[in-house]
Amino acid sequence: MRFKFLHLLMLTCTFAAALASANENYSSELDNDPQVSDAKFKVSKDAEFVEMVPEIVQEKVKSTKKPTIAPTTKTTTTTTKPTTHKLSPALAIAPRVNNGITMRNQTKLFLERAGAIKVSEDFYLGELGYDISDDGYDWSNLNNPVAPPNVASHTAGGYVITAQRLQEIRSNLMYWYFDRDTNGGRGDYQYDIHASMTQLHKNLNFRLPFFGFIYNYTRLSLNGYLEFSDPPEYLTYPLVFPIKDYPKRRDPSFIGIWFSKCRVGRIYPTDIDQRVPGVYFRLERDLLTRTDRFGVEVRERTMWDIREGVVGAETFIPKHVIIATWKNVSFAGGIDNSLFTTNTFQMVIATDEVYTYAIFNYDLLKWSSNTEAGGDTTTGEGGVPAYVGFNAGNGTRSYEYTPYSQQMVIRDLTGRGWGNGFPGRHLFRIDEQILIGSCNKDIDASHLPLSFAPEAGNMLGGTVVNITGPCFDPKKRVTCHFDTEDVLGTFVNKNRVICVQPFLKAEGWVRFEISVGNQRFKWRGRYFVETPALATEKIFFETEDVHKKAPEQIQINWDPYNLTSNGNANIMISLWGYREVTIYPQLEYIDTIEAGLTNTGSYVIYPNNYINRNNYNNDLQFGFLQINLTNPEQYSGLKISPTLWSRPIPLGWYFNKQWERKHGLRWPEALCENWIRNDRYLRTFTGDLPLCPCTLEQAVYDKGRYRPDKECDKDSNPTCLRHKNAIHCVVSGNPVAEGAEQQCCYDRYGVLMLTQDQVWGSRPRRNHNLGKMPWNEAGKVPTLSNWFHDMRPWYSCCHWQREQSVNCETFRFERRPSQDCVGYQAPGVAGVFGDPHFITFDGTPYTFNGLGEFVLSRSVSADRRFEVQGRFEQVPKNQYGAVMATQLTALAMRGNTTTTIEVRLRPKFARWRYALDVLADGRRIYFDRESMRFQHFDGVTVYTPTYLLNQSQVVVMFDGGVGVEVVENEGYMTGRVYLPWDFINKTAGLFGNWSFNALDDLVLPDGTVANVNMNDFRQIYYNFGLKWMLADRNIPNVGTALFSRDNGRTASYYSNASFVPNFLKEPQDFLPSNRSYDVERAEELCGESYQCRYDYGMTLNADMAHFTKNYYDSLVNIRNLNSKRTVSCGVLETPRFGRKLSFDFMPGAKIAFECDEGFVLMGDQRRECLANGLWNVPEYGYTYCLREVFYTRRIAFIAIAIIVLVICPLMICIVCGIYRFRQKQLKEDPAWQMTIPRSRASSRSNLRQLSGPDDDSDTDATGTLKKTKKWDLDDEDVTSSEGDKPRQMGRRSLRNNSGTDHDLPEADEEGTAVDDEPAHEHQQGQLNDTTDASNPAAYRNQPPSPETDEEPQHNATLHQQYSPTFSAADSRNSSMNYQPNAAIQNRFGGVPVLPNNTQFFTRPPSNIPAGATSVPLRQAPNVAPLTQDNGLPSPPYAASPTPSQQRSTEV
Repeated sequence: MRFKFLHLLMLTCTFAAALASANENYSSELDNDPQVSDAKFKVSKDAEFVEMVPEIVQEKVKSTKKPTIAPTTKTTTTTTKPTTHKLSPALAIAPRVNNGITMRNQTKLFLERAGAIKVSEDFYLGELGYDISDDGYDWSNLNNPVAPPNVASHTAGGYVITAQRLQEIRSNLMYWYFDRDTNGGRGDYQYDIHASMTQLHKNLNFRLPFFGFIYNYTRLSLNGYLEFSDPPEYLTYPLVFPIKDYPKRRDPSFIGIWFSKCRVGRIYPTDIDQRVPGVYFRLERDLLTRTDRFGVEVRERTMWDIREGVVGAETFIPKHVIIATWKNVSFAGGIDNSLFTTNTFQMVIATDEVYTYAIFNYDLLKWSSNTEAGGDTTTGEGGVPAYVGFNAGNGTRSYEYTPYSQQMVIRDLTGRGWGNGFPGRHLFRIDEQILIGSCNKDIDASHLPLSFAPEAGNMLGGTVVNITGPCFDPKKRVTCHFDTEDVLGTFVNKNRVICVQPFLKAEGWVRFEISVGNQRFKWRGRYFVETPALATEKIFFETEDVHKKAPEQIQINWDPYNLTSNGNANIMISLWGYREVTIYPQLEYIDTIEAGLTNTGSYVIYPNNYINRNNYNNDLQFGFLQINLTNPEQYSGLKISPTLWSRPIPLGWYFNKQWERKHGLRWPEALCENWIRNDRYLRTFTGDLPLCPCTLEQAVYDKGRYRPDKECDKDSNPTCLRHKNAIHCVVSGNPVAEGAEQQCCYDRYGVLMLTQDQVWGSRPRRNHNLGKMPWNEAGKVPTLSNWFHDMRPWYSCCHWQREQSVNCETFRFERRPSQDCVGYQAPGVAGVFGDPHFITFDGTPYTFNGLGEFVLSRSVSADRRFEVQGRFEQVPKNQYGAVMATQLTALAMRGNTTTTIEVRLRPKFARWRYALDVLADGRRIYFDRESMRFQHFDGVTVYTPTYLLNQSQVVVMFDGGVGVEVVENEGYMTGRVYLPWDFINKTAGLFGNWSFNALDDLVLPDGTVANVNMNDFRQIYYNFGLKWMLADRNIPNVGTALFSRDNGRTASYYSNASFVPNFLKEPQDFLPSNRSYDVERAEELCGESYQCRYDYGMTLNADMAHFTKNYYDSLVNIRNLNSKRTVSCGVLETPRFGRKLSFDFMPGAKIAFECDEGFVLMGDQRRECLANGLWNVPEYGYTYCLREVFYTRRIAFIAIAIIVLVICPLMICIVCGIYRFRQKQLKEDPAWQMTIPRSRASSRSNLRQLSGPDDDSDTDATGTLKKTKKWDLDDEDVTSSEGDKPRQMGRRSLRNNSGTDHDLPEADEEGTAVDDEPAHEHQQGQLNDTTDASNPAAYRNQPPSPETDEEPQHNATLHQQYSPTFSAADSRNSSMNYQPNAAIQNRFGGVPVLPNNTQFFTRPPSNIPAGATSVPLRQAPNVAPLTQDNGLPSPPYAASPTPSQQRSTEV
């Protein structure tokens, strides 16, 4: 053991000594080499190193044996040192380890052996221009044949690339490829690919989108392509893809950079690049998180090459990169020295698993054709050149890179392209469609494809469009033509020009063309114009303050990278407005909100900063915010700036103070009244609008007339800013003839919301958001006219005023009232699903397994035409072989003169992103951008639901109200057609005649009805279904196919009238008896649905059976919903200045009303919707609200009217009655006089005047009743209420013995009573004259009291005092009788009360002094004694006098 150890030690020492001796000998050989003293070597002052000319280095390398590469244990460095020299040695550093030699010494030793430098012990290679990491790898050599020690790292804080390093690695045309690695391997070289095995399978382990399909593998072929499926067994030149005979012949999916039969060539020893000829393949994954040096450099180089090389890739970041290189490959079939006739090219594929880009680098091209294609055996010329392009495979589509592919100019690929400034670099986008990213100089045609991005922009303009197509020259002018507007382009480089989209008065897809120099516009494309209301939102408002009348502040945000990546750039925020005062629309600048603001992405607007503005155009009521760069040339080197626009906003926050100064504090009312006045002059537009569905369910399934409103969509925008309390709104999909738009909103209960009920109700619009042709006229501009006529007044009339204001109610009830659903008719529905099963418009189900293209439904009316066609292809095989059944794979449709729309089912592996292909006039359209969810074409609108991203449901709406819905699930498709009632008895095809009669459903093209058994599939197939098959020619009453077929295919490619499907209905009838399990499984999956059982029995596919049942149930439910009669009572108008407590208008709904404060509810307080669809008849009149002041006036007027209309006629009638009664009485008795009752009030007043204050008796000293005596007399008695004196009851009527009233005036000679005042005075004068001696006190009725009477005659004669009423004394026993006709009357017209003594007659009047003798005493009249019978009313037991004779006195 000890001996062995000593022996090993000796061997080690000997090996070390030999190694040292060899190093010294090698160094001495270099020192003695005559080349060292050659003039080509530049010796520095310090003699520490020698800089060698590259040619000498290369010669030395060729004569020096290649060093052995030892494995390394260190990882690459994470930093790089800046270098001042750009020396690129041709030889890699081959470090060694172990034996006590460090990496630094190994590098030094190797450089000295190579004769490149002579260094001291303390050296630094960075000074030489080398980029040497700690592990000895030279990163500065971009053509280094040795692969870096690549250990992928994802740790934080890794390598950070500098701008200088990025520029350095991007300065080379070819990407990295290595034929060796630091572990002694073959690097990227694929030594398994050779003449006997031309392809090699590669697992990618990630998703690679290519031409609509998606793959997780590829096959690297020696023949110049990456393939994803097997090529055909033999090739026919020139190559044509896709293979037309597919699936009989294989149609490969491939990316072909040089599709031609190749073999590995050879290189000369003198070639600079001595890497091994052959095929190289390198795969770098997960670059997003890589932090190691090589991963970072691959990511950054690829990312910037694609961003700057392909338009529309400004945000692309590669996640995975494939680098495939064909180095020095020759053509197959060559002889002699043909192996040295080689081509070198490289393909770089970068993807983020959504977008995929390809870079073709052509470094060297010496041959163009292989011998099989007719090429020369020595030079590879003369035959059909190689194919350059892309094929999707599976018989779908391809892209050939013209004019180079299979043309003699193919050699120009090395000098064309100019991708990233490199001749020979060509770039493409290849994920869904093939879009070229390089200029094309050698092509000429009348219509050349133009590549540009973005393909859509805001109608207001400012979108920067990057254009690639022709090769541009900075000395030649480029003109861009957007629809009808021209702008000049800005030259960027030979491969790119920029045009800024102008303000376009258009929407949807418009022409986009460019002209270079004096050439015509031959480079063409289609550009999508977004309406401002639906455009991509690029300026966001934090809150809804911008919609307020006078907010305190407005917070806005935007993405700063939409302007520039420079965070220090200055931007400007400005305000613009729109108006229509002439025939030409006017978009005008208003003010600069902020200038010189840093592009931070946010800003706060303070409206108070603009209150002192005085704009000349302050009549603008709505507009937009605009953001652009202040000095774009400072940051991009170009004089153009992108422009960001906000959505339309009201301008009350800016103009409110100016409007206040102009219109006063009530400026919203002034603005609204001006609009109302102008709107009343415009035409009425609601007559052409379709009626709103009554319920939300009906609205959702009326696919032909209504689509979701993006302002209030339950799936994408539930905020409903202008329709609070609504959960979903729909609008008419296409403008009506006059350009108007219907809107229907529904609340949480699915009930239609009306403006008659609330301010948030549905509002029809004078202008559709899509506008109306011609778009350049006022009132027809998309979005702008809609806001000017319909949105703007809502703010000034309602949003900025009270809901119950007069202006708001005028807006709601008169100018924009909702249309109710009375008379709404749900559309008819028919559909096809499964393999395939049909349900007609009249509900007839049947099965027809035709193979080909057929007419599903078409109009037979000449004025309103539409047509829907379907393509049916055979179902894929199952485990038992071919399936004799078909399924729906495509639909094509067209209206009268509309764009033709086609919807196709995509192949199985192409449905990863889009489930359906949609083509408009043969051109594919996509709906993955938010602003392009709704696309309008001529006479047709196409959209996908906002909640879907994979394009699996497409709705097509024609302007005639016809709708087509296409739905896909797991590769199984269904189509439904919705028709309005205008097409009743006007349809034909496989969906039958819609007549509400199932007996005439199966109408043949000649108009006759097929007599078939609906359960006999054979009869249906031959006697009905095949009659509607389309062909390449026009068939009378059937028509021509609308499908756009790829690759020159015809209808016969899909149609096969000889195809015989299965005609049996149930699985137990057509399945063998030994497959009872399949029968039971069908019953288990499907239940009662025979369509589901049939499909499962035929295909044994549970998914297909499931979706067949699902589609069937959905169609039946839709039909039941639409056929269900909806009863609606319609609009029950809300009383003005009031409200309804509920808004339902379905049968059974009870609506209560109430009024605002200060109003009174008139009419019925509640109404009810009856089962017959009518509101109950109001009992108290229609409901309305009346102001309280008007209500009071009304009551007063009613009272006056009652008086005038009731009491006055009544009084007239009474007077007339009395008059006639009097005439009758006078006719019978000319001496008759009418008794007139006395006033009770006047009698009481007289009593009080006559009563004295201290006398306790009833009379005073003169015998007159005292004034203090209180008498209570009612209509039936006279009562004394003083003390305990007995009451005298009863009514005393004073009459004479003949029964005549005492105080009535005498009748005239005609017997008529004289009761007017002059006659009375005349009568009194006669009485005074005749009775002056005996009765000088004959007075008028009711004079002043005797004590105050100062008339002369009163002083001359003693007044005879009479009481105006009766005495309290009992006069029934008195012997005096009262004579009414006596000449002596009291002056008061009262009734004299005569007691049984004469004290009243012997006493003088109170106003005559005592002792006077000249005053005669009052004589007592000679009357009959006053008794109960003749002086008082009869007691209750006595007989009452007749009314005509009764004279009552009321006190």
